Amino acid sequence: MKKIDYLSTLFVGIDIASRMNVVSAIDFNQDYFIKMKPAPNSQEGAEFLETMIVNVLGNNHQFKYVIIGMESTGFYGVHIANYLSASDTLAPFSLHVYCLNPKEVKNYKKSFNDLGKNDGIDSFVIADYARVGRIASKPWRGSQYLALQRLTRHRMHITECIAREKTYMLNNIFLKFSEYALLNKDEHPFSNKYSATAQAILTEYTTNEDLVNSSVAELVDFVNSKSRGRIADPEETAKILQAAARNSYRLDTCLYEPLTISIASSFNCISSFEKELKVIDKAILQTVQGLNPVEYTVLNSIPGIGKVFSAGILAELGSIKTFQNADALAKYCGIVWNDNQSGDFEAEDKKMSKAGNRYLRYYIIEATDSVIRNCPAYKRFYTKKYVETRNHQHKRALALTSRKFIRMLFGLLDKSQLYSPEKSR
Repeated sequence: MKKIDYLSTLFVGIDIASRMNVVSAIDFNQDYFIKMKPAPNSQEGAEFLETMIVNVLGNNHQFKYVIIGMESTGFYGVHIANYLSASDTLAPFSLHVYCLNPKEVKNYKKSFNDLGKNDGIDSFVIADYARVGRIASKPWRGSQYLALQRLTRHRMHITECIAREKTYMLNNIFLKFSEYALLNKDEHPFSNKYSATAQAILTEYTTNEDLVNSSVAELVDFVNSKSRGRIADPEETAKILQAAARNSYRLDTCLYEPLTISIASSFNCISSFEKELKVIDKAILQTVQGLNPVEYTVLNSIPGIGKVFSAGILAELGSIKTFQNADALAKYCGIVWNDNQSGDFEAEDKKMSKAGNRYLRYYIIEATDSVIRNCPAYKRFYTKKYVETRNHQHKRALALTSRKFIRMLFGLLDKSQLYSPEKSR
């Protein structure tokens, strides 16, 4: 990115709201050029805001650059950020538009001791935040990235819906079939708890007594039919199911049917979400074509990362040149740990910050989980950290491995190099 002379820069802050935006513009000496002017959050308001900024630039020839900052307040700022970043009249001034973390702006506002209360004062705080060089995020990157980002973020939304539905369903499964719900992974009759066979057992057998009173031969035939012969030892599976049914709590008869209907509904919801996930994945792969082909190719060269996770990282990351080093990238993801130290004492357990871009953090961690399964070096590192950790072993080992993954990711993207095992080491 071109180095900006802050003395020749107009700093614009926009306080975003659903119906009305407030804009302030200052120079490096904190002199106002636009002071808390309202503009509707609409196409007409965006044009009016653009005209105000252009008039300031036209009447004051000392400005060669423009930095516009606004808080990342959900989707209310998307249109204005997209409009201003694509402005032809502002483009000659090396325009940079930033969507800022509201938490960081709020903390910066606390540094003003004599700041009065005013509905538009946040626009000044945002402009001043830019003036002192506190912005560490990447600039707004336009419609192509927005299109990809909408899809990758929606994909994350769907996966969260699936996870939430599975957790909710497990509550009902425990109520109906308590011992089955408590079986460990090693002793569970099905490798996939949400498979078609598992669904049939939980929804076609209304009560636990129905399972207990069935013969082993009947259960074996049922399991073979529903699994299409894919279960290696159906007789052992049938015995595990019957033992779990015998050891489960008994319910009043009136409870079984409502629980069964609820469980069946959850299975249907999960199935629908999974179908939508396939549609979204296909759309992501179509949208990402031709968008930063070098960076996308580099990401895809890493074993196990996959095209969808690569697209998710690319959508949130943009250009790696925005970040000075791997630590800056990790901080932007929120994969950093806050210090927990006092005097000579330093706690072993430290909470992960999670203050960064949660979408990028999701795709980085999911990609790392996939890379662990496909790259021996990462599998060994994960296993080492898993053994070293006492609490939350998987989550902590996966997060620590993600930091290792971020270092490799930054190195490859920064040098535009494809992955190789030697570079990984």
